[in-house]
Amino acid sequence: MLPKIARKTGRKNLGFTLIELMIAVAVMALLAMLSWRGLDGMTRVQSQTQAQTDGVLALQAGLAQWQTDLDALTQLPQVPGVSALDYDGQVLRLTRRYVDQGIPATPNSGSSNSHSESIRVVAWSQRDVNGQSQWLRWQSAPLQTRAELLAAWLQAAQWAQSPSDADKKREVAVAAIDKWQIYYYRNDAWSNALSSADEALGSAQAALPDGVRLVLTTSAGQALSGQITRDWVSPTVGGGK
Repeated sequence: MLPKIARKTGRKNLGFTLIELMIAVAVMALLAMLSWRGLDGMTRVQSQTQAQTDGVLALQAGLAQWQTDLDALTQLPQVPGVSALDYDGQVLRLTRRYVDQGIPATPNSGSSNSHSESIRVVAWSQRDVNGQSQWLRWQSAPLQTRAELLAAWLQAAQWAQSPSDADKKREVAVAAIDKWQIYYYRNDAWSNALSSADEALGSAQAALPDGVRLVLTTSAGQALSGQITRDWVSPTVGGGK
């Protein structure tokens, strides 16, 4: 009996055969490939989610900036050719007041606050950027004189058509859009802003509309696709429109 037991023990110590090792390696390779695909899929989903989140935040920030710009509209009747608000179908230009923090007030201002106010020209438009139609915002540097204001007003119109390298540094791409539309609220009704051209909107003395409606049609594939409407009501309108 002892020889038979020795022979059986010897067989148990032979280990895995070559075929068994090849099968084990193939199974491990298959598991590794499946794991890699799973991780790759998770990474792509995470990247897409992050991109959509960034797109939503950028659009929200852009709409908030739009609201802020309109809230800070400033009439400058002493500058001919410059209006507080003007839309020509391609670019919306406006003059707005900024409060520049950290700049000492002028000695004759009678204020001890560490800030000063400045006027800037802001423009919104739609233009192709790297082959994609974008909703863009541009703003000038702080303006001190009438000549600077008029030059910035004309520069904003030029920026919408053929921006220079310097202009591009001052623009911000907000969102990819197919088109945008502007409406004014006047005489208790909304109408296309261009239809109010007979009211001399290019004149600095022209009255501001009671409200401004922005309609954006975002491009397909964006975080928020479809039509987005944002209404602004002038603070001077009692009770809102």
